[in-house]
Amino acid sequence: MPPGGGPLYDLAFTHRSYAYERPEPGPHNERLEFLGDAILGAIVTGLIFDRYPSLAEGEMARLRSSVVNTIALADLARSLGVGAHIRLGKGEEASGGRDKPSLLADTFEALVGAAWLDRGMEEVRRALEPVFERRLRAHLAAGERYDVKTALQEVAVRERKAMPHYRVSSSGPDHDKRFRADVLIDDEILGAGVGRSKKEAELNAAREAIRILGSGEAQHRGGAQNGSEATDACAS
Repeated sequence: MPPGGGPLYDLAFTHRSYAYERPEPGPHNERLEFLGDAILGAIVTGLIFDRYPSLAEGEMARLRSSVVNTIALADLARSLGVGAHIRLGKGEEASGGRDKPSLLADTFEALVGAAWLDRGMEEVRRALEPVFERRLRAHLAAGERYDVKTALQEVAVRERKAMPHYRVSSSGPDHDKRFRADVLIDDEILGAGVGRSKKEAELNAAREAIRILGSGEAQHRGGAQNGSEATDACAS
């Protein structure tokens, strides 16, 4: 828990499933998550811009995504023990919510938002920059470039024990062609995307599939078809 703790950090750890199960539903962490997402993106973007002046725009964007994505943030949250402190509703608790990648990543972002409100941007930056600089160096040293399709593959193997595959179609004249991609896991369509290229459509489909898997919508869909030290890093 953060030094002093307090209601702001309690809120950052409060998932909506917990808030909605109270006798009088109260606030939850989604507004803080929204704030923390923007702050985290700004800090990592600035860090990449300052430390890697030779990278082109597209390379900077891919590098940022390598450390600011659901899988990467969930892994960071796990290393900080975030899951043990999340306030969950009974259903989310029973379904293993404390280790869901999307829930862990969202809570980490909410903690960043809480720390920003509590301590200000400079303290949050000083706490987070060393953490993400190490991760950026590791990705560059390994020659890695984040691809959302790779992230989906990691989630699918972890949660479904299966590999995703893509089905792509196109429409329109050659000079203005549009592509649509569906991403399937075990023959279930989990995401769809469109784009001006096959790659863009597949990436957009993968993003949608990650969102659905992380939110638990996929389990809900399947059921309907079948049966009609955490904050110390941010605020120390």
